[in-house]
Amino acid sequence: MAINETVVLDAERDPLLTAERWMKQGRHCAIATVVETWGSAPRPVGSHLVIDAEGNFQGSVSGGCVEGAVISEAADVIADGAPKMLEFGVADETAWRVGLSCGGRIRVYVERLG
Repeated sequence: MAINETVVLDAERDPLLTAERWMKQGRHCAIATVVETWGSAPRPVGSHLVIDAEGNFQGSVSGGCVEGAVISEAADVIADGAPKMLEFGVADETAWRVGLSCGGRIRVYVERLG
């Protein structure tokens, strides 16, 4: 894929449409959104990951273990309703553990839907 090439997701893969569908089905969900990036980051600002209470997810905010950490935090957000701001970066000791060794940092906001 070339830089600046737009990727259009179909209705089955678009995380926002998935969130809407899951909520209509009565599933409890959270949405994670990349709100800030510095340096090299796997996904751009505005990328989304929707997660339900059973741990199902659609979309992407980073990849690898970072997404595993976001999904884990989303379970808490769904349970207690308190949103969280998460930050992952190479300067953070946990960055290597969660797989963000690309030299950048990302900030991800996780909030419950509905």
